[in-house]
Amino acid sequence: MDDLQPTELRAFVTLAEQRHFGRTADLLYVTQPALTKQIQRLEEKVGGPLVVRGYRDVQLTEAGQVLLSRARVVLQEAATALEATQRAARGQLGLLRIGFGIASIQQLLPDVLQRFRAGYPDVELRLREMVTADQLAGLIRGQIDIGFVRLPVNDARIETKRILRERLMVAIAGRTPWRARVGLASLAAEPFITIARSTSASYHDHVIAVCHEAGFSPRIAQETSELSTMLVLVGAGMGVALAPGSATSRTPPGVRLHPLSTPTAAWDIGLAWNADRAKEPVIAAFVSTALDRVAGRRLQSSAEIPTRSA
Repeated sequence: MDDLQPTELRAFVTLAEQRHFGRTADLLYVTQPALTKQIQRLEEKVGGPLVVRGYRDVQLTEAGQVLLSRARVVLQEAATALEATQRAARGQLGLLRIGFGIASIQQLLPDVLQRFRAGYPDVELRLREMVTADQLAGLIRGQIDIGFVRLPVNDARIETKRILRERLMVAIAGRTPWRARVGLASLAAEPFITIARSTSASYHDHVIAVCHEAGFSPRIAQETSELSTMLVLVGAGMGVALAPGSATSRTPPGVRLHPLSTPTAAWDIGLAWNADRAKEPVIAAFVSTALDRVAGRRLQSSAEIPTRSA
């Protein structure tokens, strides 16, 4: 038996609702003879009459009543499937797996997520905290879709966009000595608190490298997996730390932050995705949202800079 076609089912359901061939033909923008042929083909497929023509209207047979209830379900499911597919094609439906590092979560990521969820509420977001190397491997293997990584990335399989400039700052508390002219070297004798290398190898190694450039190897007294915990320990007098500038908004009472002017204290964070998947709607939508948010932040920062009158 031939399959039932959506156009035939739609014609039959409309006829069952209107109970009149003329009105049904007008609603479907077909002639009455064409509508009659559609119903006849449908009746041939089911092996019996579906409607009975009356003097003023059309009545359904028992077979017609059975088909009507099921045809409505089929057409609704088809409409739902089409709508869902169209939304997925626009990036409005689906799953997005996002990797992020310890620095990106502090500042930009929450803002981007909030904006993306507002614009694409039916996209499921799954976040994983990962070091940059693991994010890049995950993007290549298809384990994540978007990454917030430390730049530069030298892999042709990965596309990136710089979205954030970060800089390490000295975090101290109490009577810890700090001499701005001497810089970081004035803390050479102090115990250091840092992020464990197992949590973020790039961050840990960066702290060590900046200290080495200042002429000493830091004496690490405590390691932690959270920036907030690291700053709390600084405030408790357990030692000093190097924290990203984005952490300044969450500095505990009593903790003072001092900028480091050395170029090596700065680094770039970028948005990354698999180059072969750049045109996938959900990925493209998230990238666009993130870049728009970054552009908005830059415009806001520029507006906040006072201008000098003539």
